Amino acid sequence: MAVSFHPPPRRILVRGVNWLGDAVMTTPSLIRLREHYRSAHITILTPTKLCDLWQHHPAVDEVIGFEAGEGLLSVSQKLRAGKFDLALVLPNSPRAALETWLAGIPQRIGYARSWRNWLLTRAVPTRPGHVAMRKRTPDEIRELVRRPGAKAGFHEPDPASAHQIHEYLELAGALGASSAPVAPSLHLRANELETVASKFRLVSPTKWLGINPGAEYGPAKRWPAERFLFMTREAAAWPEWGVILFGGKADLLTVEKIEREFWTVARQWSFRPQLVNVAGQTSLRELMALLKLCRVLLTNDSGPMHVAAALGTPVVVPFGSTSPELTGPGLPGDPRHRLLKSDAPCAPCFLRECPIDFRCLNGIGVERVAAAVLEAVTAGSGTEKQSER
Repeated sequence: MAVSFHPPPRRILVRGVNWLGDAVMTTPSLIRLREHYRSAHITILTPTKLCDLWQHHPAVDEVIGFEAGEGLLSVSQKLRAGKFDLALVLPNSPRAALETWLAGIPQRIGYARSWRNWLLTRAVPTRPGHVAMRKRTPDEIRELVRRPGAKAGFHEPDPASAHQIHEYLELAGALGASSAPVAPSLHLRANELETVASKFRLVSPTKWLGINPGAEYGPAKRWPAERFLFMTREAAAWPEWGVILFGGKADLLTVEKIEREFWTVARQWSFRPQLVNVAGQTSLRELMALLKLCRVLLTNDSGPMHVAAALGTPVVVPFGSTSPELTGPGLPGDPRHRLLKSDAPCAPCFLRECPIDFRCLNGIGVERVAAAVLEAVTAGSGTEKQSER
């Protein structure tokens, strides 16, 4: 049951989550909160590394950042200065609730979790559609793959209501806002696209395929790098197409190897392909603008996957250790995206590293991915033509 406030809150704090992809998945709840409290001043507390994500977002009036390792008292002092009436605590951690309690915010709403319920004025019960992301043990995985017919069977997929965006929407609903799903969204201005295209010398009218071979969580989420190299070569040979290689600082060696091996082959071509490597060179806003400029992004399950989808760019994603039903890009069932799984009986295992033979992602071949990219390109072109009429 939703909480009723009389008078309605004038200053609302949303304690944001700590990771890029998760932050994008919270945007529907912020949108619903803004719809319900149109005149309230909404502030989001977020790690400094994510502050720029919220620039120009219509659901947010103010952003407060905190550094990694910043102390509780420092954060709570920042919040106390804001004189907030209400805090919506999106993370499930005791620390996130403690920050708002120390700040003296009179109304504090979040999910009921161990070690923190007394810090909240309303601890919201786990929602009925919640599905936990339980890690499989290595012994469980070995048992699953030993079963007769293990190569052929898919697990029954989780329903659309299991998706993570519903976790955050349910909390907005506890404040009286609608909990009906709405697509995650981020916002850029036209001059940001122009500036980033100029900075990275993106030749117009080249159509860009983004390639993102990294994933911070661990190797169990990464489609093999040599297959990303194959797709880079394929796409760069398409007429009027070019490739942008994405990645964070941790992905530099992988991306540089893809680029180096690409040019070894491309030197033999009768034309010079368009390949731009931006790995480790972009701010968050520049990353967003470059993802927006792509016609399609081929990516692992990662933060950039969620960012691209929230900006309207179709994504093609080989899924391995994680579940597209729980944390896929955009709204569940969005026809613009191609989310690929193998028939590995142990997936999703939610582990960082595979304890056996990595069959979940090895089982997704380049031909299947290439076909999915072409489907996404074709579907995107049809959408563009309709919007131009």
